[in-house]
Amino acid sequence: MQLVTTPFGETSASVLRGTLGAREILFLPRHGSDHRVPPHRINYRANLWALRACGAERVLGLAAVGGITARFEPEVLAVPDQIIDYTYGRAHTLYEGDSGDLEHVDLTAPYCERLRRALISACASSGQAVVDEGVYGATQGPRLETAAEILRLERDGCDMVGMTGMPEAALARELGLRYASLAFVVNWAAGKGEGGAITMREIEENLDRCVERVLAVLMAVAELA
Repeated sequence: MQLVTTPFGETSASVLRGTLGAREILFLPRHGSDHRVPPHRINYRANLWALRACGAERVLGLAAVGGITARFEPEVLAVPDQIIDYTYGRAHTLYEGDSGDLEHVDLTAPYCERLRRALISACASSGQAVVDEGVYGATQGPRLETAAEILRLERDGCDMVGMTGMPEAALARELGLRYASLAFVVNWAAGKGEGGAITMREIEENLDRCVERVLAVLMAVAELA
């Protein structure tokens, strides 16, 4: 366990160092060790800086999401290839103008394609079905979206909705980290299911059913990435 000092303040938690299969890994829970940091208060800059300072070159962002389009029903695993950012008020860049440095990073492809392919291959080798593309809509949270907001996201082309995908992907690019996401659908987004209101019980039950499958993929990708 390592608490890293960063130019951007405190991380969500200490960086944990361990092994997954034969590979050494780092783990930093973005919501904190007790899951109390809401998505809009996460210090994404500090978290990613700390991972790089500890030696990380590749980052896999795990993402519990709501499904919007038909392929993204609960318990589906997905490896998104695009993202649309609807967040606001978050520290979105390392380049604030204070030091005089400025860089405009290319985010045409927001995820590292090589790492995405490793995740997709890991799903296949571990026997887990996966949707190998999709557009992630990043919303502010911590509240869930209205049905009208989800319809807007769908019109914009989003397949799934989550609250932590940005600015994480952009900051990883600024830091030179290869970044990809493994998403797992834990509920239908607002207005898309047949059960009416979304409940935390529903989300937690679907999350529990995804855990072993996600772990199997991570074990497999540790051998490939």
